[in-house]
Amino acid sequence: MLQDPLCEVPVLVDGRPYFRGFDPRAVPSPCFVVDRAAIDFNLRILRDTALAGECKMLAALKAFSCFAVFDQLRDYLWGACASGLHEALLAREEIGREVHVFSPAYTETDLWHLLKIADHIVFNNLSQWRRFQQPCLAAASGQADARLREGREPLSFGIRINPEHSEGTTPIYDPCAPCSRLGVTRARWNAEISEAAAQGVSEDVLLEGISGLHFHSLCEQGAEPLERTLHAIRERWGDVLQRSRMRWFNMGGGHHITKPDYNRSLLVRLVRDWAKAFDVDVYLEPGEAIAIHSGILVTSVLDVHQNEGPQVILDTSATCHMPDTLEMPYTPEIWGAEILSGKTQQSPVAAWSARLGGQTCLAGDVIGDYAFPRPLGIGDRVIFDDMAHYTMVKTSTFNGIGLPAIAIYDSRTGELQVVREFGYCDFRNRLS
Repeated sequence: MLQDPLCEVPVLVDGRPYFRGFDPRAVPSPCFVVDRAAIDFNLRILRDTALAGECKMLAALKAFSCFAVFDQLRDYLWGACASGLHEALLAREEIGREVHVFSPAYTETDLWHLLKIADHIVFNNLSQWRRFQQPCLAAASGQADARLREGREPLSFGIRINPEHSEGTTPIYDPCAPCSRLGVTRARWNAEISEAAAQGVSEDVLLEGISGLHFHSLCEQGAEPLERTLHAIRERWGDVLQRSRMRWFNMGGGHHITKPDYNRSLLVRLVRDWAKAFDVDVYLEPGEAIAIHSGILVTSVLDVHQNEGPQVILDTSATCHMPDTLEMPYTPEIWGAEILSGKTQQSPVAAWSARLGGQTCLAGDVIGDYAFPRPLGIGDRVIFDDMAHYTMVKTSTFNGIGLPAIAIYDSRTGELQVVREFGYCDFRNRLS
């Protein structure tokens, strides 16, 4: 019996393990599936890079929060970074190592909880730090002895800076775009220090408790954009980093460290040179790099609607299950298929082409135009490639569309486990 080309696992260029022996019909549909072997492959690269660069790697939960595989993260990474209280709680409960947090702003209630579970808390500007400085210092002092007994570092606080240097090409993902709300510019830093001084608060008093700076301005990029960004930061912020009170520097995420063509030797040199120049510990926050080429979304054909060509309706949705296809936008790869640009057209290398879309009432719930080696029929499995990072964390239940199940596979052993299926209660309980 011939293998269905739509179920053939793609061969990755660097030979990493990827869904070897996986049967798409062994899981419910739709279903996110994560390959433990692929996660392990990425984590080994991150661990080795951190060791070579003498830096500390944190898992960015905003990109990948499938905690069923967090036991692997514990073994390889320094800890996790969170975008707020709930991610921080997940990191504390399921990883248990260092927990770093940044949010553009904190509620008093959330901050009160974060002071109990976090290790680094980063504020968006100096005025916000000034508002919360006293409870933060009190918490750090009150926890000092307990942290020492537990072998943990003191509770630490930092400020997110805006490098004012853009390397991204998509404005929605550029924290350095004009009027960005993320991070303080150097001019605003100076102004906030002057405003505090005018109210009788010296710079030394204002910065008491601040021991590091954080930036995040890259998105799926290599080491060369980081090098240019660090040059810009050195020009604007070098004098601040030279202060003896600065003990750490966090270079954020967006580093494509586990991609085959990433210049890891350059990254190692950059972080080592930076640590030496400013006498700081350097942190990196990979997110996509942890989960790239580690997950898929298994879906099924529900209908083939005809309107100026085949319109395939799947049991998934661009807007509900893969919103970056609309926000970025981008067209995801499909096993055994070819992406077509523009409107649906016949591919010279495939037998049948169609537009794929979802179940919702949104007219633009369109995933893309593809060419297939054979016509799709009702019940066929369609497998979207590289779906673990950002896709899983962004799902919604718009229109009451069910969330995809979650399964864990291991291509080293063939072990498969469906760890979660969702139903009506998951939709209902979000709304009242």
